Amino acid sequence: MSAWHHVADLTGAALLLIGALVCLTGVIGLLRLPDVLARSSAATNPQTLGIILLTAGVALRLRSWVDLGTLALVVFFQLLTNPVAAHLVARVAYRTGQTGDCALLFDELGGAATGASKREERP
Repeated sequence: MSAWHHVADLTGAALLLIGALVCLTGVIGLLRLPDVLARSSAATNPQTLGIILLTAGVALRLRSWVDLGTLALVVFFQLLTNPVAAHLVARVAYRTGQTGDCALLFDELGGAATGASKREERP
């Protein structure tokens, strides 16, 4: 094996380790943070960075075009679905009253969320 392969293997191993540690910080944030909004942020932001680092490490280790295409799709769909999932979790928590008033600095949805339910009650 050439020196390039050794460097790519070491870099891939380092990216795998760093990505796993970033994902671990997200899990610790899920366990330690107090409310739903903070937990949804901890569930998505570090996990997205962690999965990107993990797939980059795997890509450096595998070095196959088919595998690189598959890993690119994994990263694409993670980047597509993680923000949507965080938004939906936060929105449901807000609508069901699970966020609490002390967690919000500004309640920009105060009239919009209650206005939708009042419109449904009208005959």
